[in-house]
Amino acid sequence: MRQQDRRGLIVARTFNQAREWAAQGDALLLSLTDGLTDAELRAPSSLPGWSVGNLVAHIAANGDALVNLLTWARTGVETPMYASPDERAAGIARGDSLSAAEARTWLEGSIARLHAAMDALTPEQWGHQVVTAQGRTVAATEVPWMRSREALVHAVDLDRGTTFADLPEAFNAALIEDILAKRGSIDLPEGPTADLAAWLAGRPHSLAEAPDLGPWL
Repeated sequence: MRQQDRRGLIVARTFNQAREWAAQGDALLLSLTDGLTDAELRAPSSLPGWSVGNLVAHIAANGDALVNLLTWARTGVETPMYASPDERAAGIARGDSLSAAEARTWLEGSIARLHAAMDALTPEQWGHQVVTAQGRTVAATEVPWMRSREALVHAVDLDRGTTFADLPEAFNAALIEDILAKRGSIDLPEGPTADLAAWLAGRPHSLAEAPDLGPWL
């Protein structure tokens, strides 16, 4: 077992990397949901208790919620991600009532709005503080990282052939660092970066004798 300060694996992420990963993740989501049928939308995802439709709706709603934070950073007008926890839950549940075409339209629109909002911010505005749905006060520069996690991890959860091994290696390393900071002191078993990221995120992995950590994100 290696300690969580495994310098050979964990690297500091940059703002530009996070923007690139967010763009890659959203492009991957659009690719994976292209041609999705109504029956496939109702099928279970690999996230326990979530259908593919629930997941697509959650990802789309997350994009719109992050636009709210970027609007806050740009205008200075407090604009929470969600009006309430109930609004977030309603967005997820909405996936059960949408057709594949409707879900795809929402996802495409939210992605376009999110990246347009990111492009619209000035360097100064990126430094403005906003508050996440979990109550954390962060600079707007955190938003691309928040989106890259949602897009890339949930791309795997869609259960349409993408695994953590398909995600950027540097993203998986940054994800490990991020989860370790939130989960606290954890010994890392030996194994590929992709499997370590999947294990820490509570997703399927091939690590031998790694304890169940429960879901994350």
